[in-house]
Amino acid sequence: MKRVVVVPNKQGMHARPAEMFVRRAQQFKSKIEIVRDDYRIEAKSIMNLLTLGAAQGTELTLEAEGGDAQEALDALAEVVEKDFLEEDAESEAPQTNTQNKN
Repeated sequence: MKRVVVVPNKQGMHARPAEMFVRRAQQFKSKIEIVRDDYRIEAKSIMNLLTLGAAQGTELTLEAEGGDAQEALDALAEVVEKDFLEEDAESEAPQTNTQNKN
């Protein structure tokens, strides 16, 4: 099974979204791979994911094989399409200074 997603967040696939993706991928028994151009990686390894160099707008093909393949593809597509954008919003939110100035 395959599903195409596009990396939506401004910073692309950096460490935090890669960690979110891998953590979710590891919850499935199916073999899950990501394809970018001619490069194919195992989706349950954060180091592999970071080597993709997936910037904003990069098209990735998620491929899954196994009993929970469709569920895995749906969940991982949601991570990319929704959670990455939420992570972007959190990183852009104004930081409040909670230090006491006496």
